[in-house]
Formats: sequence, C-alpha cells, structure tokens
Amino acid sequence: MAVQARDVASHAREMADQARDVAGQARDVASEKIIVARGWAAPRLDAAAHSFEEQLAPKISAALSQAAARIDPAPAKSRKSPMILLFAGVAIAAVGYVLYRRNADQWADTLKESASDASQWVGQKTEAVAGKVSGAADDAATKADEISSKTDSGAEHVSKNLP
Repeated sequence: MAVQARDVASHAREMADQARDVAGQARDVASEKIIVARGWAAPRLDAAAHSFEEQLAPKISAALSQAAARIDPAPAKSRKSPMILLFAGVAIAAVGYVLYRRNADQWADTLKESASDASQWVGQKTEAVAGKVSGAADDAATKADEISSKTDSGAEHVSKNLP
C-alpha cells in the first residue's frame, strides 16, 4: 500500500509539473491574444468616439439648448446690444489703427536718426584710425631713416679703416 501511495504521489507530481507547464503556455498565449484584441479594439473605440462626438453630441446639445430656451423665464434680449458692440469694436479698431500708424512713423524717424548717428560715428572712428595709421607710418619712416644713417656712418667708418 505504501508503494502504491508513492506511485500515486509521484504520478500526481508529474501531473502537477505538466499542469504548471500548460498553465505557463496558456498565460503566454492569453497575453498575446489580449494584445491582438487591444490592437483590434483601439481603432474601433476611437471611431466610435469620433462618431459620437460628431453625430450624437450636437443633437443632444441642441435638444438641451432648446429645452433651456423653452423654460427660461427671462425676457429676450434687445437687439440694440449687438449693434452697440459692433460700433464699439469699429471705434476701438480705428483708434488702434491711428496709434499703430503714429508709432510706425515715430519708429521710422528713430531709425533714420540712429542710422545717421551710426554713420557719423563710423566717420569719426575712420578719421581717428587714419590719424593713428599715419602717425605710425611717420614713426616707422623716422626710425628707418635713423637706422639708415647709422648704417651709412658705420659703413664709412669701416671703409676708412680698411687698407
């Protein structure tokens, strides 16, 4: 009987191992199938959302607006307020245009003045640099003359001492 119990226990372990392997495979297959199902369902849900948004939502919104208008106890608004708003908008636009043109003219004048100032500044800098270059050239010429005269006097001295 003990042998039989061991055989049954051994057989039960083998069956449990097989069941564990099959369960792992089933989990893997189910995971893949869930991903496929999600890939299939996602575009359909998106299309349904767009369909609801474009077709049903406007109808429901219109029905609710009509119901609200029917039960609203407030009197209808006068037609003067849209005209007042229109004229106010035109007046604001005219004032904005005038301010824009004035600012544009001022900006152009400022730009002309700054360009004039820049050209004067460049002219002054050019004159200053030309003066410095001229002074440096004069200094170089003076030094060249000094070196030349020293060289000439040295050459005369050497030529006198030669036999």
